[in-house]
Amino acid sequence: MSSVAYRHLWAADPRGWRAAGTAWAGLTGLVDRRVGELRTADGRLRGGWSGAAATAADARLVGLRDELTSVAPVLIEVDQVLAELAGRLAVAKARLADAVALADAAGLLVDRSGGVHVDPERARPTERAGVAAARVAAALRDALDEAGAADRVAADRLDELARAAGTGWASPPPPDRPAPGAAPTLVRAWWAGLTPAQRRWLIGHEPALVGRLDGMPVAARDQANRLRLGVWREELLAERRRLLTQVPPGALASVRLRGVAERLAGLDALSGRLAGGEEPRAYLLGLDTAGEGRVVLALGDPDQADRVLTYVPGMGSGLDDAPGELGRAARVLDRCATLAPAERSAAVLWLDYDAPDFVTDAASAGLARDAGPALHRFQDGLRATHEGPPARQTVLGHSYGSLVVGMAAREHGLAADALVFVGSPGVGASHAAELGVPAREVWASSAPDDVIRGALPVDELGRRALSGSAPLAAALAWPDRTGHELWFGHDPSDPGFGGRVFGSGRGGHTGYWDPGNPALDGMARVVLGQVVEGPTRR
Repeated sequence: MSSVAYRHLWAADPRGWRAAGTAWAGLTGLVDRRVGELRTADGRLRGGWSGAAATAADARLVGLRDELTSVAPVLIEVDQVLAELAGRLAVAKARLADAVALADAAGLLVDRSGGVHVDPERARPTERAGVAAARVAAALRDALDEAGAADRVAADRLDELARAAGTGWASPPPPDRPAPGAAPTLVRAWWAGLTPAQRRWLIGHEPALVGRLDGMPVAARDQANRLRLGVWREELLAERRRLLTQVPPGALASVRLRGVAERLAGLDALSGRLAGGEEPRAYLLGLDTAGEGRVVLALGDPDQADRVLTYVPGMGSGLDDAPGELGRAARVLDRCATLAPAERSAAVLWLDYDAPDFVTDAASAGLARDAGPALHRFQDGLRATHEGPPARQTVLGHSYGSLVVGMAAREHGLAADALVFVGSPGVGASHAAELGVPAREVWASSAPDDVIRGALPVDELGRRALSGSAPLAAALAWPDRTGHELWFGHDPSDPGFGGRVFGSGRGGHTGYWDPGNPALDGMARVVLGQVVEGPTRR
């Protein structure tokens, strides 16, 4: 039975819990500063003092530093607990509002204690009214049970943290570790066998390991990766300092300096989103500053969600424009929240591959093929760590990202219930049946003015290039296009591909996420598993 009363849930403000969590996480900056001060003091001590007393003082400073270091993951964990509570309360309140609306439509009243009664001014007690009242009462119980379960889970986790404050936040785990590339199910089993204190030790002392392992719970990866944000920023600053020593800087150094500046800006924008307390909470599941940069970031906790979207962007994607790509995932998630506020949804930006920078790079399937094993493992990890009944998992690829998704599905298999391709140059398959999910769950959309619709198959592109055509003109020879073959196979938005198609308004190659574009509604409805309208005739 729920421990949350109707009036309490109706008056609850989830934003207050979210703000409290953000405040706790904000204390990690203070902890970092204190750890730095202790490290500086220890260095001065070692340089000017020796003997037994100095050794004892050094050990004490090291111990204090370790204790403070162990606190940082706990502060992030509190933020996660309160954010999850806020999210579940928001869902419970939406269900409560739906129940009240159902009562109103049936001529019923809900009193302050949650009792359901016939409104004497609108209806008389009848058998039909009794059935409606039972439905409303069941919907109210569902909302209150959700709130009560959320409250109990949060209280239990906070109680465990309070007990750990007295017994020690962290303790070293056994020496065994999962091998690189280990199956997510094995990683999950290893992690489940550790105590909370051992897990916190690993997060604090081996964040690089914890933060990248597929099969590790989302909350643990987020804690570990947030602790490394300063390290990643320092890596970029160090790279910039090295380039600045090249005097006078050559043309290549100047290009690299510009790239470093762009990656720094992207990292700072993502860090701001992580610290800003916006809804939904962001979870950092992976980051790499090398090359163009890579990032895996979730909006909402996929381990707790009923619906999970993985979005794979295309050509030109890197750490510099990751905030913009995250915005596209956020717009799909916002639409999901509007269409189904009583369900928990999460969206992941998966940019963990080397996306092509130029059209000439994008003319090859090599980078997509290389990305396949990592995407396969990531999706398996989402399945392995999810709590409760399995979530509906959707993988969405845009542009070259649709080829990444298609090839991963065809060559490795994807733990996905639905695949979505927008603005696709082909997905490395000639028919939806090759992709390992039911054809009714293979979806595509192509805007009428998307230039990708004129992309030639690779063999034809090569022939035109050899015949003297300019590379871009050869790649995008729209005026001469006939048939349904694109760069990388049959156009998935052609009904002959065997999947299903939803409409898009005009907006070119990147307008699928524009407000009011029916494609945005289509993507969200696929994620939710709702009915999706097909395209209108053009």
